[in-house]
Amino acid sequence: MYPAVTNAVMRKADFACIAAGTPATELMYRAGKAIFAACDWSGGETAILCGTGNNGGDGYVLALLLHGAGYPCTILPAEEKWSADGLYYYEKCLAAGIGVHLWEEKTDLSGYTRLVDCLFGTGFHGTLPPLYAAMIRAANDSGVPIVAVDIPSGLHGDSGLAAPDENGTPLCIRADMTISIGTRKAGQYLAMAKDVCGQVVNCDIGIPMTEQTAYVCEDGDFCDILPKRQHHSHKGTYGYVAVMGGCRNYSGAVKLANLAASSLRSGCGVVKLLCADSVLPSVAPYLLESTAVPLPDVNGDMVFDPDALAGALTGTAALAVGMGWGSGADNEKILTWLLEHYDKALILDADGLNCLGRMTEEKRKNLLKHTPAKVILTPHPKEFERISGIPMGQCAADPTRYAVEYAKENGVILLLKGTATIVTDGTECYIVPKGSPGMATAGSGDVLSGVLAGIAGYNSASAKMTACGAYLTGLAGELAAEEAGEIGMIASDTVRCLAKAAAQLSKK
Repeated sequence: MYPAVTNAVMRKADFACIAAGTPATELMYRAGKAIFAACDWSGGETAILCGTGNNGGDGYVLALLLHGAGYPCTILPAEEKWSADGLYYYEKCLAAGIGVHLWEEKTDLSGYTRLVDCLFGTGFHGTLPPLYAAMIRAANDSGVPIVAVDIPSGLHGDSGLAAPDENGTPLCIRADMTISIGTRKAGQYLAMAKDVCGQVVNCDIGIPMTEQTAYVCEDGDFCDILPKRQHHSHKGTYGYVAVMGGCRNYSGAVKLANLAASSLRSGCGVVKLLCADSVLPSVAPYLLESTAVPLPDVNGDMVFDPDALAGALTGTAALAVGMGWGSGADNEKILTWLLEHYDKALILDADGLNCLGRMTEEKRKNLLKHTPAKVILTPHPKEFERISGIPMGQCAADPTRYAVEYAKENGVILLLKGTATIVTDGTECYIVPKGSPGMATAGSGDVLSGVLAGIAGYNSASAKMTACGAYLTGLAGELAAEEAGEIGMIASDTVRCLAKAAAQLSKK
């Protein structure tokens, strides 16, 4: 795994490096040299779109290096305005005779072999000025491959969201390649990033990080969570786990079966599916390897029976709650009892989160802070709003920050779903970049909950274990999309590919 930081952390590191004696012009030169080394610049002329800040300065250094190596290039400044360090290299470009053409409305980009986006970098926030919005639109519409420096201009380095233009429409450069400078940024992976960053390559230019925000996960990071198995083992070695859901209004018998199957496909020894007694007959035909455990109900909604709960959970290492659970009258009593008495990994999703969100804030916080369970919450942004009180838009602007703060304050492991998943216990923070648009379908969240329970059957619950579950599910979704296509795949396709994904991860 590799680090990814916020804009603020990167700025602090820049300032600290300069204060320690490295001139800002030297850092700018290193950045330009790294960009030059990261690409093949042969085969035609390169146009470098430069803004007024230090990102533009990186472009001027690149122009000097391209010119010196005999590669034709043209500089297209947005304005006749420069940072002090940028001006230093701009004047060198003029002295070297490099072509400079101030951007005009009639500027034609179609004749270039590639464009380099040095307009803003990570420092931009707010609304795009009309001039820059026009340049971004022209670059995107040109059909010419685009290399973005640090991050596509207009994309926020913390959120991965595009800035609004003068009409309020989100707009940013749509790059084919992004060359990250210093350390990767969280916004290169979150929200829109996968759609607009292209291939992300990081270039270390010798700026030590003074703080760390998150780590981006890779295939080889989870060998300790998914280890090679010993022949001298049995199903009890890998744990008994329980998944609990289903109600009279939840007709997804196959989904409940998928939920149970995803736990087994993730490596646990035995899965017990806990569901309302009257729901069991519709689910049982789809349960091939799992054990069904009926719980008392009235008209299909579970009723609170502590003895039945205790009996069903005896010997289990993990419990996932909430998938298709509905909003029965006793759900809050059941969840309260679980939070007060269950002392293993407790994964809350879907209606489990909704039930938690309906509690008073005082009760919710008290239960989470004092529970003997290792609680893993798996909300999507709207569910997170319900349990945290943080509006979706506010959280989306800096999701790693809000996720870390919430997990730390409440003593939980938080898995915040999104294009890339954020997992944190308030101290460690992981960004999981795996997944497919084809997973935007009913039941995918159920599969994830089943995977988390399955892995917790033979691992201690932790932020890294939870990140492994998210990564495994996302990788299985990508494999399913390769087989079935993103449009036509369903959640059971992801379940079917879990075994292949687990084999891939355990070999790394």
